Amino acid sequence: MRLKHAISLLFLLISPTLWANSPPPDDPLKSVQWVTMYNLFLNKHPVIFDNHVQIIAPDSAEDSMHVPVVVNVDGLNDIQEILIFADFNPLPKVLRFIPNNARPYIGFRLKLQQATPVRAAVLTSTGWHVGGIWVDATGGGCTLPSTGRTTGTWETTLGQIRGRLWAERTPARAKFQIMHPMDTGLAKGIPTFHLEKITLAQTDGKTALTLEPFEPISENPIFTVELTTPQTTMILNAIDTNGNEFKGELKQ
Repeated sequence: MRLKHAISLLFLLISPTLWANSPPPDDPLKSVQWVTMYNLFLNKHPVIFDNHVQIIAPDSAEDSMHVPVVVNVDGLNDIQEILIFADFNPLPKVLRFIPNNARPYIGFRLKLQQATPVRAAVLTSTGWHVGGIWVDATGGGCTLPSTGRTTGTWETTLGQIRGRLWAERTPARAKFQIMHPMDTGLAKGIPTFHLEKITLAQTDGKTALTLEPFEPISENPIFTVELTTPQTTMILNAIDTNGNEFKGELKQ
């Protein structure tokens, strides 16, 4: 009896989430990894699949190291963050996007190791709103070295920033590139090395948006975002996992 009581008590101590969280909703994409993704990233808030969260991506990736994705959210308020992840990637977490004073819209490219759902989860005061799409990929996107590593040129361009603003557009738009190898740590002999935080701010210091890229973001990443307050000049700051800091200006 003592042993049985001790085992029951231990189970309660190590498994509180089994009692605190509801089971995940059924996945419309029928991914066997959905429950794992839910437990890793989403189970602290209610989750619903929501057509207001739109993902645009190719049905089949021509280049597994540079798969274009656009996330656009319409009709949701009080957005706290947007988390993008790919179920079957060996490193599933792709990007966290906090649209402080920006529209919940972002375009970028990512690396895929195999066919996978790519999802965006939008956190609001009512919980996570999730959208997703299957993308077929031939594989290898996460385990191959970057082009810069292969050619040995990445150090000469590291941290260079290019970009532009379209303040007259409605909504205003910004597009920028930061040169960086974005190493996943899965290519033989190459450690993890990637951008980990990017902020875009107005000249008065007010933050327009914050990005937290993870390993699957493509080499020399390009981001396209939409802004709620038009500016003719904005300040871009970035830091990588080695503590390197990069700064630049975007102008109209």
